[in-house]
Amino acid sequence: MGKFTAYKLPLKSLGTGTHEFDYHLDRQFFANMENSDIRDADIKVTLKVVYNGEYYSLAFRFEGTVTVLCDRCLDDLELPVDTEYHIIVKYGDDYNDDSDEVLEIPQSDNYLNVAYMMYDTIVTAIPIKHVHPMGKCNRAMSAILKKHRARPADEDAELEEELIDEIDQIDDAAPAATDPRWDALGKLAGGDDNIQE
Repeated sequence: MGKFTAYKLPLKSLGTGTHEFDYHLDRQFFANMENSDIRDADIKVTLKVVYNGEYYSLAFRFEGTVTVLCDRCLDDLELPVDTEYHIIVKYGDDYNDDSDEVLEIPQSDNYLNVAYMMYDTIVTAIPIKHVHPMGKCNRAMSAILKKHRARPADEDAELEEELIDEIDQIDDAAPAATDPRWDALGKLAGGDDNIQE
């Protein structure tokens, strides 16, 4: 049995009307997707499929939590997931996912694997920045971060002056050698005077 066999939706065997499917996504689902950012998950997915004889309307509902690392203190951070995803699926000549609203699959496909649809929806629902609310980060790690961030203003000014001096020294150094290919082209064009920068 494959990793995502449980997420194969038997489209061709569905009659007209409404059909409901329930899924539970956990740590193993994201491990199978090779996502190391999501360390744990507890997400309930409800999928309502409405078939009208021409196309299938899929409405996903996601509720639960995912656990990721906090960008600031590296402790586990639990984030809520509460989102929806809708798509129309219809049979056609070939696979076509050019549209965000309509997915066309070949007539030969009896099933539609919805695992990647669910994965993409959850991953895009998670905020880019993973940070605990103020005061909730690991205290020891926060103290270390604060210590390394804190520098007196005169240290910053000294560092800035050192960097400016280094840049000035580079600028004052001997002019860089020119590319011999450009030199040769300059000679062909009638001398160095004709070379424009």
